[in-house]
Amino acid sequence: MSFWPNREHWSVQIPLHTSHRRLDVLEPTGVVELAPMPVEVPASEWETLEYMDWKSGGDTNFAPLASADGELDCRGFWDKGKTDKDALWTVNAERTPTIRAYVDAVGANFGRVRIIKLEPQDRETAIRSIHRDDNNRFNPDDEGWVVRSWVELTDNPDSYMLLMDNDADGLPDPTTERRVPLHRGARFVVDTQRLWHVVVHNGTAPRYALITSFESGPALESWIHANRHPAHV
Repeated sequence: MSFWPNREHWSVQIPLHTSHRRLDVLEPTGVVELAPMPVEVPASEWETLEYMDWKSGGDTNFAPLASADGELDCRGFWDKGKTDKDALWTVNAERTPTIRAYVDAVGANFGRVRIIKLEPQDRETAIRSIHRDDNNRFNPDDEGWVVRSWVELTDNPDSYMLLMDNDADGLPDPTTERRVPLHRGARFVVDTQRLWHVVVHNGTAPRYALITSFESGPALESWIHANRHPAHV
């Protein structure tokens, strides 16, 4: 492999150890797989949205459904002086009633809600974009740690979310590699500030998925336990 992150990578500076409330279910590995999406999401709820050219994890575009101030904005909430919570729905959300109801039903405080459109990329290309997320900037220490959930909207069973924990130097540890398959309806929750992650998309067409930031707390924990994948309970 021709590329691997070093100590100069911007992710290394993102805090790992804080006093925020975290979920016990994520403590062992940083990821939990859920049962498949229980409702059908019509293709119109991701095909008719307004997308923005915003690069993260590869050749990506994003359609913001909820943002810091309700505007179509892909920037971090910190640009508006907020942590990634207490989001407001955008005009895109008017076209996504199924997705909006799904996010609301979790019952947890949510931040950015977005549809990602990712063009195909093999593993070597994807590794160049592996990173950790800065989910908790401005997040008060006595509140819940922000994590992210995914719902796969298109069917890409040969693609996968590549996850790695940190080694002693804060770099991705290959011995901890985990792959989450991305078939349609696949759902998982990841502590993306802790885990290095990127998607290897072995397809010929764009891959679409719903990404939502949620605050760790009793509501999210109850929802996760109620939706755990039977094979991973």
